[in-house]
Amino acid sequence: MNDTSVLVFEERELGLKELAAPADGMAATLEERGVRAGDRVALMSSNRPEFVVAVLAIWRLGAAAVLFSPAWKQGEIEHATAITRPAYAVGDHPLLAAAMPMLHLDEPIAPVRRTFPEPDPRSDAVLVFSSGTTGLPKAVRHTHASFRAAVRHWQDALELTSRDRMQIATPPSHILGLLNIVTALETGAWLRLHRRFDLDRLLHHIETDRITVEMAVAPIALALASHPKLESYDLSSLRYIMWGATPVTPSVAEAVTRRTGVGWVPAYGASELPVISCNPVDGARLDSAGRAVPGVELRVVSMETGEPAGPGEDGEIQARSASLMAGYLPAEATAEAFDGDWYRTGDVGNLDAGGWLRLTDRTKEMIKVRGFQVAPAEIEAVLHGHPAVADCAVYGIPDAADGEAIIAVVAPCAPVDPDALTALIGDRLASYKRPRRVLFADEIPRLPSGKVLRRVLRERHGRTTDQ
Repeated sequence: MNDTSVLVFEERELGLKELAAPADGMAATLEERGVRAGDRVALMSSNRPEFVVAVLAIWRLGAAAVLFSPAWKQGEIEHATAITRPAYAVGDHPLLAAAMPMLHLDEPIAPVRRTFPEPDPRSDAVLVFSSGTTGLPKAVRHTHASFRAAVRHWQDALELTSRDRMQIATPPSHILGLLNIVTALETGAWLRLHRRFDLDRLLHHIETDRITVEMAVAPIALALASHPKLESYDLSSLRYIMWGATPVTPSVAEAVTRRTGVGWVPAYGASELPVISCNPVDGARLDSAGRAVPGVELRVVSMETGEPAGPGEDGEIQARSASLMAGYLPAEATAEAFDGDWYRTGDVGNLDAGGWLRLTDRTKEMIKVRGFQVAPAEIEAVLHGHPAVADCAVYGIPDAADGEAIIAVVAPCAPVDPDALTALIGDRLASYKRPRRVLFADEIPRLPSGKVLRRVLRERHGRTTDQ
């Protein structure tokens, strides 16, 4: 970590040295409670300085932080706990405290100064959750070495220096949230954390804090483009806005640039390989996810033959790098994500002769909402539990605001209100997993094997939220 780093939260301003003693103290407390090198520690928290302290404390012990989303409900916590088996927990959420012994982030911890051994670079540092296409969320394992490589790639791609000033409202349980925090600290940048997303607050702090680099996903970009008073804010300090998680919507990005004069830097990554490609800070293109960042190899292969595709030919995007995950939990899910030592992203795109990457489709059935990956099977399992649902299927359609919107199609066996089904999902799962619409059908189209024909559902019920 860089000694020039400054972490700001509300009215508090903390230098790296002011984070070190609390982190040492929390590490000592966790050690007293039995946490050892190689253990996993569940961490469920909103954006706050204590989250950063907790991550540093867990890493000081050579343990791994398992990032639980603060939006999760009990069933999601139970699933994540079952596959990762944390030895202990740290957080500020009562559901986590009910699930296992937890050190509360508001618990007084005596700061200490102590030297801890460097963790084994091959050991796990962080586990985040990424949904598969046919089952419940999987845990993505990153070692200290792979995550450090991702931080270097991100710092270099965005040309970050200790002169930069950033702010983050991204949930810390998301790989991008943690990556942004650690990269800022490693760079020595000035970083403000926000407990939650509030656009006017973000715009206010760009102006008053003279923020130089802003991070955005599709909902933030759309909110900026439609903000009625955007021109009233002084955004002249911004070097650029990074667009991540979903392909750029050019009309939205262009509207923001036209109104503010600030350009965009589109980038592409995944929980499994956090930084795959990025546009150059100078000369970024909205029609591309950029070129492979130094340290990452990128290729596109034919989905029919598995052979490398030619320039401009669509195929599956694959990548390999020192920043690639160590594997999944459950471990048996790892093999299908690889073609030899190449990570199969599940995205369809093409590379032109100059190495510029374009994303065109998805091979996976996973739905990406506001940067979060949602497994249809997870929502279908909840719907199947309702007595009026005979069959159901869930799929995603393109949406300008959220990247993708969730559509649930239900074949009922008794009268049921669609709002009741949406409410049921909202009670059981995180809010971003709620369907935008619940539609009714006489039957769900399936292959003889039982596989849902989601393509048929899209053709019958519409491909975009405008239809």
